[in-house]
Amino acid sequence: MSYTESPALANHLMETVLPIRPAMVDRGSGIRMKPGMVEELVASGSAKAMVISQRKALVSGDGLWFGDAAPLWNALTASGGGAVSAIYLGTTLTSSSLPEGTSVVLFTVAEPPAPGTVTVPLGTEWAGFRDVAARLDANDTALFIEASAISNWHATHTHCPQCGTPTEIEAGGWVRRCPKDNSEHYPRTDPAIIVTVVGPDGRLLLGGGGPLDARNYSTLAGFVEPGESLEQAVVREIGEEVGVRVTACQYLGSQSWPFPASLMLGFTATTDDTVARPDGVEVTRARWFSREEMQEAVLSGEITISTRLSIARSLIEHWYGGVIEDLQP
Repeated sequence: MSYTESPALANHLMETVLPIRPAMVDRGSGIRMKPGMVEELVASGSAKAMVISQRKALVSGDGLWFGDAAPLWNALTASGGGAVSAIYLGTTLTSSSLPEGTSVVLFTVAEPPAPGTVTVPLGTEWAGFRDVAARLDANDTALFIEASAISNWHATHTHCPQCGTPTEIEAGGWVRRCPKDNSEHYPRTDPAIIVTVVGPDGRLLLGGGGPLDARNYSTLAGFVEPGESLEQAVVREIGEEVGVRVTACQYLGSQSWPFPASLMLGFTATTDDTVARPDGVEVTRARWFSREEMQEAVLSGEITISTRLSIARSLIEHWYGGVIEDLQP
């Protein structure tokens, strides 16, 4: 059902929120605290492993490639391709490319081994999440996002921020401990708000960066600053980026976006303003759309909006009250 069939569905704030996507993996926060847990799991011969190197994962066809953890670990550590680390990702909760109940570990390597070497089969390839996201099922998407987030953190937090000593990996890869001062360090997540701004006439405000003649438009977003509530961040960011004063806002849902470590917190907001003034730095273009204008502009190719993989698209379609049809190639 679309907004044309039931106008009450369009940007309805009281009951309708973005759907909750169930967890695909039990991360085992309790069992991973056991010292040597990952090493035991790898040696057991029952675990599967995915591999990430330089922010790219091994994929095969339309999914992640998973190898038998024990022989893959032995081959990677003996290959001379640089440091290798193992991180426990969890146990699959549903069946897809892996059977339900499969224990999954992540191997990160400094240098990506070529397909056809170190037990990595020919036919696989190295790809970033954006390159293959549209082809992945829900399980592989969840594992790729989790693996990207934790591997990004390890790559950028190798030393103690208090004394500079190299830290050691513990708790299945989810803690780094300083051997000198015994301080513990945990993966960080940076909260960012992402917002649909709706004017007094029901039109939606979207923005974009880069050249003034670019066609891409999306929701407005920004990072939450220390000591700031999410709602305060919404008001500040919208004011800074497009000069619009928010009168009310409501949280709708969230999406992990670990590039490198963001958690996107989705809001819809209202304003009495009808004129937007882009800051010229983060936002160079801003435009108001009615629902009819939005659909016509997308179908004609006049504009492009965020893909269905992103929370931005979910927020836009929440305002729209239904599915926005894409221009077909």
